[in-house]
Amino acid sequence: MQVSSLNEVKIYSLSCGKSLPEWLSDRKKRALQKKDVDVRRRIELIQDFEMPTVCTTIKVSKDGQYILATVVTFETLSDDYSKIVFLHNDRYIEFHSQSGFYCKTRIPKFGRDFSYHYPSCDLYFVGASSEVYRLNLEQGRYLNPLQTDAAENNVCDINSVHGLFATGTIEGRVECWDPRTRSRVGLLDCALSSVTADSEINSLPTISALKFNGALTMAVGTSTGQVLLYDLRSDKPLLVKDHQYGLPIKSLHFQDSLDLILSADSRIVKMWNKNSGKIFTSLEPEHDINDVCLYPNSGMLLTANETPKMGIYYIPVLGPAPRWCSFLDNLTEELEENPESTVYDDYKFVTKKDLENLGLTHLIGSPFLRAYMHGFFMDIRLYHKVKLMVNPFAYEEYRKDKIRQKIEETRAQRVQLKKLPKVNKELALKLIEEEEEKQKSTWKKKVKSLPNILTDDRFKVMFENPDFQVDEESEEFRLLNPLVSKISEKRKKKLRLLEQQELHEKEEEEEPEGKPSDAESSESSDDEKDWVEEVRKQRRLLHQEEKVKRQEQLREDRQTVLKPQFYEIKAGEEFRSFKDSATKQKLMNKTLEDRLKLEAKNGTLSISDTTVGSKQLTFTLKRSEQQKKQQEAEKLHRQERKTLCRSAGHLKSRHRRGRPFH
Repeated sequence: MQVSSLNEVKIYSLSCGKSLPEWLSDRKKRALQKKDVDVRRRIELIQDFEMPTVCTTIKVSKDGQYILATVVTFETLSDDYSKIVFLHNDRYIEFHSQSGFYCKTRIPKFGRDFSYHYPSCDLYFVGASSEVYRLNLEQGRYLNPLQTDAAENNVCDINSVHGLFATGTIEGRVECWDPRTRSRVGLLDCALSSVTADSEINSLPTISALKFNGALTMAVGTSTGQVLLYDLRSDKPLLVKDHQYGLPIKSLHFQDSLDLILSADSRIVKMWNKNSGKIFTSLEPEHDINDVCLYPNSGMLLTANETPKMGIYYIPVLGPAPRWCSFLDNLTEELEENPESTVYDDYKFVTKKDLENLGLTHLIGSPFLRAYMHGFFMDIRLYHKVKLMVNPFAYEEYRKDKIRQKIEETRAQRVQLKKLPKVNKELALKLIEEEEEKQKSTWKKKVKSLPNILTDDRFKVMFENPDFQVDEESEEFRLLNPLVSKISEKRKKKLRLLEQQELHEKEEEEEPEGKPSDAESSESSDDEKDWVEEVRKQRRLLHQEEKVKRQEQLREDRQTVLKPQFYEIKAGEEFRSFKDSATKQKLMNKTLEDRLKLEAKNGTLSISDTTVGSKQLTFTLKRSEQQKKQQEAEKLHRQERKTLCRSAGHLKSRHRRGRPFH
């Protein structure tokens, strides 16, 4: 027994494996079962389920109790095997009853297929003739045949809902007839519709299979491997499926519960959705297929092969096991313990274009190619041999790809280099370390991680524009980050290591295995006392630097030699003093920092530190001469008013007794 799976649909083959002769003793059978796995796994579902010769047709009776197989074709007229009609390859037609042979008759031409019309009790025979022969079983005589436009007819079928008769011709057409009026009511050119842009056809497609489903659906199979699905209200097919083998379609069946169509050629059985055309699963038996039959109301599939041995397959998804072998449902779990999947590990998938490039299009339809989806599977060894013959340098390309893959694997084992930006490298490295710590914490606590600044487009300019470079020597940075010196030293060391590895990687073409990075010892954060001492230390250093700068500035001022300068007064302006203009000119030439210091010295500006380490500036605006005069005048006016104002204290009234005045 074998278990295969495609698209997660399991197919159990119940007819493969070795069978044991009946004359063997039980002791020898047990011994063989211990030695041979195939014998131990075999389930002989139907004893001696094989025919004396090769059969071309297999069917199940309507009551599901009997399985029948013949050479050409047959039809059961009753629910069981009590009334059967056989069509032989020597133009004879035999009628059998439950007791055996009943009678025999002959048709003028060799027959290929026939159908039974239940309302009129007529048998319709098609074959190597343009005529469709009609035999009425109630009257026991032949009726006038139906004359078609075809030279020969291959297959036929009758719709069980409204009785429409359809026949497929060798010209690739389907003719539909009304049995009541014996006239043709429709014609479909399936050969023209089966030719698509991707299909390659060397001969005229003929109709090889035909099947009705319901009142309006009909499936047609061609001799070139296409399946066409029609709605009888339109002459255009709803779907066209190609088996990719170029072999004639031999059997068509509908599975209504899953909306599937089963189409079979001599190599494969495909099951696909009739609405979307998507492949549901497929089956490739050991031997070539002649016919396929679905067991009614179950998931069992029967095949007539090119050998006397019949095929039995169980697909649980299609339905339950038949009543007479219901134990199969209980064995599925045991059978799934060692499944044999149909995933082609030793095969290479190629398309038609790949076959053309390799010059292997002549292998289509041969056992060397297995049709699958839009291409084929071929043996990987054959593929490599043919590709080496077509492209002798293919091995060198394959070798280079393997070397490249090994290099990538060794790179993965090395320390993963972080691509740092050109601006604010230390800040980027700090953010990367914080992100790694956050990821570790989220893995433990399962907390949703926040977005990173490095990956946010709003902050990308900070790592690209040099104007945003952090100045670590500035006073603000040193006061806000008193402990940054210790941390930055470690980060700078790591940054130098990363830069050296980047340069080393660019120079090397093939890298050896990388060494693991040095483990950094985790240090606890300093306490508040150490932090305060570090802040005071930074402040002392800043004061010393400021003192040194002032001394240098005084030394430069002493060394400068003053030269006389002449100024020209503009027309309409009044000369006040050289001091104001000179001071104003000096201030204009100095930087903003120097002007702020000068104003702070003069008292017009005061700079103070806040509790969070930032700066607070207070400006005193300089008044003009006119504003000063106006302020002096206002001050004198207020003083004169104070001298002229008389006190109103004597006007206060004394409290009197009596009734108040209203």
